[in-house]
Amino acid sequence: MEFLSEYGMFLAKSATVVVVVMMIVGIVVGAGQKVKPAALKVTRLNDKYKKLKNQISEVVLDKKALKSLKKEEKALDKKDDKEEAKKRVYVLDFNGDIKASQAEQMRDEISALLTMATPEDEVVIKVESGGGMVHQYGLAASQLDRIKAKNIPLTVCVDRVAASGGYMMAVVADKIVAAPFAILGSIGVVAQLPNFNRLLKKNDIDFEVHTAGEYKRTLTLFGENTDKAREKFQDDLKEVHVLFKDFVSGHRSSVDVDKVANGDIWYGQKALEMNLADEIKTSDQYLQEKCEVADVYMITSPKKKSLVEKLSKGTESTLTKALENVLTKSMFQKWFV
Repeated sequence: MEFLSEYGMFLAKSATVVVVVMMIVGIVVGAGQKVKPAALKVTRLNDKYKKLKNQISEVVLDKKALKSLKKEEKALDKKDDKEEAKKRVYVLDFNGDIKASQAEQMRDEISALLTMATPEDEVVIKVESGGGMVHQYGLAASQLDRIKAKNIPLTVCVDRVAASGGYMMAVVADKIVAAPFAILGSIGVVAQLPNFNRLLKKNDIDFEVHTAGEYKRTLTLFGENTDKAREKFQDDLKEVHVLFKDFVSGHRSSVDVDKVANGDIWYGQKALEMNLADEIKTSDQYLQEKCEVADVYMITSPKKKSLVEKLSKGTESTLTKALENVLTKSMFQKWFV
């Protein structure tokens, strides 16, 4: 029995060493490889809706009505072939997290569509975000500005929420279309952090911060915060808020910024009354209507994971992700809109 026990321990140790070596090799190889951008996927939504219509009609209609419908559609297809090319509508999805991570994918998608789109076309961005880091959402909004710079009509559709940083992106558009209960607004800035200084003192632990530059560090997680540091911190928050308000008023002159820039939110119809939106409609309704007069294309680019991400996928727990979000939100150098 003792032999079996020792042999089992030997196997366990050997297996652990092999796993660790494989992970190290994978990380080294993955670090040396460049992550290639995933190929774009382009879907013609007109075909999608037509297919859905045909599926239902084959069940609902009798043979005579179905034959008549197909004859009608065939005639319309021939007519479309003879007519000049229709206007094109390009559709992108943006699902934002705290770091606006999808901005990298959206950058490639916008670069691709700008090679084809003209001022006679339209770009529709479906935005879903409750906000996040200022500099990250500032970059995402700047990507949308590239479309405007080419004089291509830009529409943002909001089905659920485009608040704070999400709304910062939305205001770049020529038109904001919001669902009846979509959340818009939250034009404000927030930064938060815990302070463990008293806990450290209670346990006789010293913590020192050395800086060169009076405002290199204001509030801190572990040091003792001063009133002067808090005042500077608050001034920085106000400065970012002013930039946010200027950005909104610069893109939507119809909005009374002083009235809406208090951090509050508004639902669809009320947002329309406050000029935070231009039309009340779901993105599905808006795009189906566009399909009747234009060729509508959905552009997606699934994120291709690196080898390191694939290896770590199985080991990263929900708790780790939650902790990362808490710590990220708590870092005082990160401003959130």
